[in-house]
Amino acid sequence: MFESCHYLLLCVIPSLCLLFPDSFNAEDGQHHDHPDRCDGIEFDAIVPDENGVTYFFKDNHLWRGFTGSAHFFNHTFKELDDHHIGHIDAAFRMHNPDSEDHDHIYFFLDDKVFSYYNHTLEEGYPKEINKVFKEIPSHLDAAVECPKGECVTDSVLFFKGHVVYTYDISTKVVKEKTWDHLPVCTSAYRWLEHHYCFHGNSFTRFNPVTGVVEGTYPKDARNYFMMCPGFGHGGNYQPPKCSDVKLDAITTDDEGKPYAFIGSNYMHLNPKGPHRHPFPIIRKWKEVTEGVDAVFSYTDKLYMIKGEQVYIYKSGAGYTLIEGYPKTLKEELGIDGPITASFVCPSEHTVHIIQGSKMMDVDLTATPRAVTSEVPLSISDIDAVLCDADGVKVYKGSQYYEYASPMVLAVSRIAPVPQNVPREILGCQD
Repeated sequence: MFESCHYLLLCVIPSLCLLFPDSFNAEDGQHHDHPDRCDGIEFDAIVPDENGVTYFFKDNHLWRGFTGSAHFFNHTFKELDDHHIGHIDAAFRMHNPDSEDHDHIYFFLDDKVFSYYNHTLEEGYPKEINKVFKEIPSHLDAAVECPKGECVTDSVLFFKGHVVYTYDISTKVVKEKTWDHLPVCTSAYRWLEHHYCFHGNSFTRFNPVTGVVEGTYPKDARNYFMMCPGFGHGGNYQPPKCSDVKLDAITTDDEGKPYAFIGSNYMHLNPKGPHRHPFPIIRKWKEVTEGVDAVFSYTDKLYMIKGEQVYIYKSGAGYTLIEGYPKTLKEELGIDGPITASFVCPSEHTVHIIQGSKMMDVDLTATPRAVTSEVPLSISDIDAVLCDADGVKVYKGSQYYEYASPMVLAVSRIAPVPQNVPREILGCQD
């Protein structure tokens, strides 16, 4: 019995401690059955904390992460009990890197808002919603953050019925829209750069700027956002062995978002939380239909190379293919393809092109662009390269090699000790 239940230790006096099941409420002396989200639940709110752990709320219960059972939410957010809250209307995690409230969680109930950080209620809260978020109504249905690059600016979307209020975090300007084509969202959630409206026990993915729904929806949340017996969209899928997988490309865009490309899929390597999930490349970059050979980022643009073709996308609220593209590698970079890999280091204006066992440099500020230098490399069969503040990582199969700089890579005649590529990046298992 003790192995199958969670228990609470209640100390009435120091010398007398009583062991109660987790379903026992010490205030009313009653046992309460916790809800099971696998029964099909309409969530009140879904929100990640500052560590990337996602919480699902229903009435006075929550679930931590995508697996596990429910608990009373006052076990995690204790001060909510002080205000006799039996549920919440909406919640979101603030995305505003330039302010002190970045990564704070905001809970909404009726006309009040609660601000939490590190699971602790901030001093002075709760406050009236319109004192913190002007022009945002009370009795909300849902809320979700929308970082710059996914929305035009760092923003929050507030939902009430079919009306959506887009709140610009910096200017505090609110734009009101009506999205009748979406179901009424009882909760909203941003996961791996995608936005989801939850309704009933289903969800619908939508564009946070236009509200457009792309794909076949709604879908049952139990197949995707939780582990439930008899549910799941993966069937009997087994991740490939890491020794059988290689990167096609890896890059970090100007917003600091890292992406890995493997075959026809890409993954956002979310720095918060362990979750990695492959999505079709054509979902974000519609014109790139056959995978990529190389990718690099430069001045708010993403260069995607396949064969002899270069696709250049302007980043903003999503990615938009620049008019006139694709162009050939010869037109754009002054080289003949195909190529193996490409990379640009932070704050630099040179793209390093790997072709077989040689590296060519192209000055991206020049017109027309042309190769300025070419050197042989001691390492061959390169799959992908990433340059960041820590140096240069050269990926080859399921291993990678670290170099201090492109110059060190160019002159080195002995390869560094290889390290294993983290399986989270390759989407594989040992």
